[in-house]
Amino acid sequence: MHTTSSLLAELDALPTRWEVQGTVPAPVAAVAELLLAVEAGRVGDHNLLVLARASAARKGAMTVVAGVDAYSVDLAGPIEPVEIEVDAVRSTLAVQTWYAGTLTATDCPDGTLVTHRVHRVLPDHPGFAAGIAELGLRARMERDLGQVLAVITDRLGC
Repeated sequence: MHTTSSLLAELDALPTRWEVQGTVPAPVAAVAELLLAVEAGRVGDHNLLVLARASAARKGAMTVVAGVDAYSVDLAGPIEPVEIEVDAVRSTLAVQTWYAGTLTATDCPDGTLVTHRVHRVLPDHPGFAAGIAELGLRARMERDLGQVLAVITDRLGC
């Protein structure tokens, strides 16, 4: 789904606060197809992979809801929905939870470079405290991106 997205435009205008990168030895199109896969239904390795390791997703309590120009994610419990936007032309996925960030797939000599950028955090949100208390935000981003890239690498057989 390609949209002219307000979330992506908003994040593009903000400076990057944290950034991590990793590579997959495969073409951008193949990596982007898996990285950007979002459709109505339960979150998992085949749908909104970037949130598949979240606690709610592992419990089966995270569901993607298709909107007119974007997606949202409903969570079981007292946490507000997550906003998702996909720009297939730019191979970019934007996510707004307790943080707002993007994941982008670009061509590189080793295959595909996947860059995860966080532009904004909500420091009063319970997810922020939980998200950084154990590992620190950058370490958590590195761990989470590594898990996403491992799934993509495995699914592509490279």
